[in-house]
Amino acid sequence: MQEYTSPGEVSVADDANLTGPLFEAARTNPDRVAVAHRVGDKFVDWTTRQFVDEITAVAAGLIGLGIEPGQRVCIMSATRLEWTILDYAIWAAGAVTVPIYETSSAEQVEWIVSDSDAVAIFIETPELRSIYDEVAGKLPNCGHVFVIDEGGMEAIKAAGTGVSKDDVEARAAGVTADDLATLVYTSGTTGRPKGCALTHRNFVWNVAQSESAIRDLMTEGESTLLFLPLAHIFARYIQVAVINAGVKLGYSTGIPQLLEELGLFKPSFLLAVPRVFEKVYNGAQQKAHGDGKGKIFDKAAAVAEQYSREQAAGKVGLQTKIWHGLFDKLVYGKLRNAMGGNVRYAVSGGAALGERLGHFFNGIGVLILEGYGLTETTAPATVNRPDAFKIGTVGKPLPGTSVKIAADGEILLKGGQIFGGYYHNDEATREVLEDDGWFHSGDLGQLDGEGYLRITGRKKEILVTAGGKNVAPAILEDRMRAHALISQSMVVGDGMPFIAALITIDPEAFVGWAEANGKGGKTVADLVDDPELHAEVQKAVDEANQAVSKAESIRTFRILPEDFEVGIELSQKMSVKRHVVSEKYGHVIDDIYSDVKR
Repeated sequence: MQEYTSPGEVSVADDANLTGPLFEAARTNPDRVAVAHRVGDKFVDWTTRQFVDEITAVAAGLIGLGIEPGQRVCIMSATRLEWTILDYAIWAAGAVTVPIYETSSAEQVEWIVSDSDAVAIFIETPELRSIYDEVAGKLPNCGHVFVIDEGGMEAIKAAGTGVSKDDVEARAAGVTADDLATLVYTSGTTGRPKGCALTHRNFVWNVAQSESAIRDLMTEGESTLLFLPLAHIFARYIQVAVINAGVKLGYSTGIPQLLEELGLFKPSFLLAVPRVFEKVYNGAQQKAHGDGKGKIFDKAAAVAEQYSREQAAGKVGLQTKIWHGLFDKLVYGKLRNAMGGNVRYAVSGGAALGERLGHFFNGIGVLILEGYGLTETTAPATVNRPDAFKIGTVGKPLPGTSVKIAADGEILLKGGQIFGGYYHNDEATREVLEDDGWFHSGDLGQLDGEGYLRITGRKKEILVTAGGKNVAPAILEDRMRAHALISQSMVVGDGMPFIAALITIDPEAFVGWAEANGKGGKTVADLVDDPELHAEVQKAVDEANQAVSKAESIRTFRILPEDFEVGIELSQKMSVKRHVVSEKYGHVIDDIYSDVKR
């Protein structure tokens, strides 16, 4: 199949906007819990009325400052309740939100604030303010700077004392579906970030289709704990979708506290990127082996995967059922409890999850609904659904969304969630957006006979060996990362006679492995040539090679002395910046192919 469109599109009115449903909920259901944030050792709920009152007060402050409809306002902060309050307040004031990752460099901050022509910025901490201050002198149009942790929210509300609630509601009601809602600068793996211009319609339309497709999650009474960065489109879309649906949205205080907070908040579904699920699995496996229960865990994992695969085939065998029932008490229940105890579903996006992990989690009773989308598609374009899923795929298109596979294998997308173009960059827009609305994703994929999409790689990342063999790195890299010791991997070999890989070691997993193998106190840098570490990594390479032909397989690898870092070798969504790694570790790649080059 080369093209598929999902039926059942939900229409969106021309006067629809992002604040309308929330403001209406405050009038009709003011006592419904909207959000929750951590205070001490518990999560404190806010009602819809309390939430909207806070948003209204901040929006009044923005109007009081003189911020006009369509002007841009930046938020540079980690995920927290104030982020969402500011986002909705900016929209209520008719303005445009511009997210900035809290991990951004001064140069990146300067580019985003200047390119968007922002007139105000909200910064989370004094430390982040100091980064902004490095370039503030080059940003004369950004006339208002607020630091959240230094009274910034109180200061902005104080600016709105002369602005009435009616003034705010009138400003909010004047926003139409086709007005700009946000400029999201793609972190990207090459070049300067490009600002994706997304309208209120893009968000409202996509959320409406999602509510139709995954009603089991987007229902009042459900809850989710947000820990992904709101500067990323995936978390931002979820923020809007759950608030619209009346799902309680909790805010984690950070990844280090996540396990504790899952137990405190007890969400009914999760959203995460594949690396989070990999760490849950690898951490549990490592702990079991460390406690002398490795054989039990490995058997339980194999049974969970087998159970899911047999379930997908339509019949679970009696022996599998018996083993599954036993391990549900011994292993699976403990894993579900580690995720809070109430999680039935998880939504995964940002990168490929991998079929093995998908079957494992489904087998333990947590169905991961893998989806696919980009910043340019306002997050999801396709998603697996509780009543229509196929593990190993990213699901069918959302209602009203079309997917087409071009002659060269590239995935093309069309629908109401597709962006209008890159801000101030018509040339880049023309490269990806056709006049008839088809968006060129840059990803490669396949559609099956039922309309399920499978991602097979990145168009620009295809390697061509000296023998003319096309190799998609993602297949190999995803499989290698499934190993507990491996953090990141990058396949190389473009124009060379064979394929090789650069591999980094997970710092947390390494400590336990080193202790268990009599190498305690050593660092990864000390052991990059260690035979035992190489033998362990070789297992992951051998497993990855099973997925490809001999000509595509990894012939050799090198262990790098340190892990990749977000903002340097990794983009904000944890994608490897191949050009950065190739430059930084060019000498390692040269060594791999030294005999060839001679």
